[in-house]
Amino acid sequence: MTDAVFYDGESARRRTVNLKVTATSLDIHEGGEWIASWPVGAVRRKDAPQGVLRLTCESGPSLARLDVADTTDQETIRLHCRHLETGHGRERTGQILFWSVSAAASILLCVFYLLPILAERLTPFIPISYERHLGKAVDNQVRAIFSGKICEETRGDAAMRTLIAQLTKSQDTPLDVDVAVIESKVPNAIALPGGRIYLFSALLEKAESADEIAGVLAHEMGHVAHRDGLRRMIQAGGTSYLLGLLFGDVTGGGAIVFVSRYLIDSAYSRDAETAADDFAGRTMTALGRPAHAMALLLKRIDGKDDAKSGNDFSIPAFLSTHPVTDQRLKALEKQVPSQQGEPLLSQEEWRALKEICKTT
Repeated sequence: MTDAVFYDGESARRRTVNLKVTATSLDIHEGGEWIASWPVGAVRRKDAPQGVLRLTCESGPSLARLDVADTTDQETIRLHCRHLETGHGRERTGQILFWSVSAAASILLCVFYLLPILAERLTPFIPISYERHLGKAVDNQVRAIFSGKICEETRGDAAMRTLIAQLTKSQDTPLDVDVAVIESKVPNAIALPGGRIYLFSALLEKAESADEIAGVLAHEMGHVAHRDGLRRMIQAGGTSYLLGLLFGDVTGGGAIVFVSRYLIDSAYSRDAETAADDFAGRTMTALGRPAHAMALLLKRIDGKDDAKSGNDFSIPAFLSTHPVTDQRLKALEKQVPSQQGEPLLSQEEWRALKEICKTT
């Protein structure tokens, strides 16, 4: 048979050899010198460049290989070595499965461990102006999710501006926030990157005092002040990209949608919630108003009384995205002002705020 190329698996030496195929063996010679004899039942095919038949021997050195380029020789070998493909597909499938599982595990490791660390480290270095730009992109998607139903009744808007002015004036560094009430049957409140805060109308309906809503808004301002929304956006954006790699969509077309849904539906970390509570407590007590008013609202929408009575029960959105623990509630209830302040809104203003989503 014509020349072939042999590697002994022990060195990088490329050896031009002659082959002899019999019914029992594939004999390899170099210049008339015998090198190896492979039993035909142990010869296996390996992946190789197009036009090359690459062979190994299961009973020989694991790295030894033989490359045969001549098509006639290839046919002769295939005729005598009838088990070339034995184990080949299984080996290839095993390799693919191994590397696929390894890649998936690496991506999940990044999602659950490395991305939160990266988001924490990266957030302080992102300019506020760029955060607002990112927030606008998310804001547009949030409006689309809720059909853009923003409540804009004149007297209610005026009452909201009065309430926000009261909250921001008590802070050492006033925040640039933009608060809007969005029409929804879900009791919730969210803070987007850049300072946009949405108060859901269902939560406003459940509130019984301006202090309760002020506490919720101060809590969301805490998330804005600590840039928690940006931190979660970085984490969600990275998650979206990595999941795109995992499932084959790396164009990023659904990233903003994914991030928006993530900001609406996912919970903050316990540390972020505690810090926002502390911010809200300091804001309310500086105005002479008790921080525990928000705790009263949280207890009311908790629904435990309904659950005990046998009614249908599901965790309200505000509690699923802002999980409440007994420690948090007790901490809020302990934050009591040393001196009582003036009401944040008059009764007429509070009534107007409660009716902000009612059309005349």
